[in-house]
This record gives sequence, structure tokens and C-alpha cells, in this order.
Amino acid sequence: MTSAALGAVMLASACGGDDGGGANTGSAEPGEVEGSVTMWTYPVIADETEHRNFWDDTIAAFGEEYPNVDVEVEIFPWADRDQALSTAIAGNSAPDVVYMIPDQLPGYARNIEPIDGYLDDDAKADYLPNAIEAVTIDGEMTAAPILASAVTLTCNKEVFDDVGQSEYPETWDDLREMAPEFKDAGYDMFAYSGDVSQTLNLTFYPLLWQAGGDVFNDDGSEVTFNSEAGVEALTFLQEMVDGGYVSEDMLTSNPPVEQTKLAQGEVACEWHSEGKNLVEFWGEENTVILPPLTNAEQIAYGTVGSLAMLSSADDKDAAGAWISFVTEAERAAEYDEASGFLPVKESTGSLYEGDPLLGEAEKYVDLTTVGPLTEEAREVMGVLAPEIQAVLIGEKEPQQALDDAAAAAEAVVR
Repeated sequence: MTSAALGAVMLASACGGDDGGGANTGSAEPGEVEGSVTMWTYPVIADETEHRNFWDDTIAAFGEEYPNVDVEVEIFPWADRDQALSTAIAGNSAPDVVYMIPDQLPGYARNIEPIDGYLDDDAKADYLPNAIEAVTIDGEMTAAPILASAVTLTCNKEVFDDVGQSEYPETWDDLREMAPEFKDAGYDMFAYSGDVSQTLNLTFYPLLWQAGGDVFNDDGSEVTFNSEAGVEALTFLQEMVDGGYVSEDMLTSNPPVEQTKLAQGEVACEWHSEGKNLVEFWGEENTVILPPLTNAEQIAYGTVGSLAMLSSADDKDAAGAWISFVTEAERAAEYDEASGFLPVKESTGSLYEGDPLLGEAEKYVDLTTVGPLTEEAREVMGVLAPEIQAVLIGEKEPQQALDDAAAAAEAVVR
């Protein structure tokens, strides 16, 4: 599944549930842990048979260590997963463990059992710091990370060769300086997806973060995207669109990628999709994975897939043991390789050394963020995206658009 698909999630309005029984002891020996665990997950490994086999093998290995715990893993489609889960929670038929990505976690936080006490100190210390941050709400880990992605800068070598440019951009200023030369040669400097259906995590927010800004203040009580940094980021975008360095074909619509100038080899760079998704159009030899752009900060978006325990789980020690087992570094690495995602543990090292795509992307996982972990994040995105688009099509100036979005967000942020 692509990062865009991973990022496009509607936060559920989850109902409160019974906290189940059984406090975590954190000290039980494997043979002493008893109970049953049901887990819901989704097609992270695209091949259905391979995915099913992975979980069957993992259940068998877990059973050798925890013979008194029965585990069932159910694989559901990505579509409507939040509706299905929130309905199950409301009907007291929810699973014990569920695969989630960060922007789901705030919406279900009241239904989640913090995982800190079920992971040993070494396992927690092995995580990349930003992987921990991606699942931490109010100082507690709401889930155990198992995989990551890094959506950094990707450029088309064939385009650069045709222009005669041997250096790739590292900063916003590099884009500004290169853009006229690429335009004169008939190429867009970069692709920007401005349609309001697109997640801002992959489009505008990376620029906001690179400018030194953020969507919310530290406690999530108010939006801050209309700061000086936000205006700088949106002004940069406006400048590039007005200069004719960014095509207008994706500013107000979301055409199939094969119909875009990006797929047709007429765009130099992009940061709204993982580079591996462009190989079928550009060819592996022309798909160059690069570090995140730098302005005030060097940062990009990346998701983190994780396993969360619901508070309604009856056998919490069993569920905690299962999550700990599955997310152990070596086993998680097997899952990452099978799914084409990136590791979240320091001890894993490089999974893809020498691979020009994933091998390069994994170098930058520690320079990524999952974006805001607040329950209103998606609603705020909904009021901000049209205002950004208004600037890009010439209807508003950056400060006014961001201030208007901030005013609309006051009714959303509670």
C-alpha cells in the first residue's frame, strides 16, 4: 500500500468501552500467560497468500513460547476500516489488538490500553525516537511501532540529464534557482497536489515543518499554521506556481497518476509520494531518492504502522505478550521486508543496503514525522486545504488565507 493510502484515514468517533479485566503484571513467565488474543490487521503485505502465511507462521512461533495463549489474526480490507472498528467497539465486539497508523490513534485513545508496561525497557530503548513520538499521547505509548515509511524528495534523473543539471536540489533556494532553467527546457520544477482531497501530510505540511512551523501548539489547544513560518511556506508555493514552475493540472483536481505530467516524465521532482511508486513510470535507473528538503529545518513526512491493544481486551497480559513478540526487532524486520516498509528499531540496521530505492529511503527515516497527534487533526486539515488551494489559484494572499483557516479552526479545536 502507498503512503498516500496509509495517510488517507478518517478519524473515528469511537465510543467508550469496558476496560476489560486483568491488570498487567509485567512479570509473568511465558508459560504462565494464558488466554486468547484476536487481532485485526489489513493488507500491509500486498500479496494475500504471503500475508496470510506470515501471520500463520508467526502464530505458530508464538505458540511455541506461549503455549497457553490462542491467537487469531483477521485480515480486513483497508476500505471502511474505521467504521468497522468503531462499530465493533460500540457493540462490545472489538478485537484485542489492531493495526493502526498515527492519525487514527487520537480518535481511539480513550479505547486504547497504553502499551508501555507490556514492552521491556530494552525493546523501548531500541526504537527510533521519532517512532516513539509517533505513538505517544499524553506521555504514554498508545501502540508498539512495527514499520515506517519516509516520503522524502524524489527526482527524475532523465529530466536532470536532459536539462544538463548534475546537482539535485537540497534547499528551497536550490529549487528557486533551478526552476527557470527547467521551465525553459519544458519541465515543471516539482509536482504539487493541491486538490482538497489530498492529505496535507504529504503536500503542504512538509513545507510548513521545513519553515520551522507546525499545525498546532504543543498541547494541541490551538492552531499555529498561520504563523510567520506558515506564511513563508505558502508564499514559497505561491511563488513557484505564479512563476509557472509548477503545473496547474493537479492544483484543483486529482487525476489518476498515469494521466499527470509527473508520470509522463515532464516533472523534475516531487515529495508527495514514495519514490518506489514512480518506478513504473520513470524506471528504477531514473528514480533518485534524496534527503528531505531543508529550509529552517530538514524534515519530511513518514508514517508509522503500529499494534495497539484495546482496553476492552479480556486477557491483557496475553495481548501484551503477543504485541511484544510481533514487534521484536528481528521479527518486525521480516514483516518490513515482506511489505516493503522501513524498520523502526535501531538494532535492525539497514534492511535494504544497496537498494537504490528502499536502501536510500531508510537512511532518512529519522528525519520524518507523522504530523499532529490530535483528535481534531483531520478536521483542521479539512478547513485549511481549501484556503491553501485559494492561494494557489490566485483568489487569496497567504496571510489572509491562513488567518481565515485559523478562524474556521476555532470551531473545530476543542
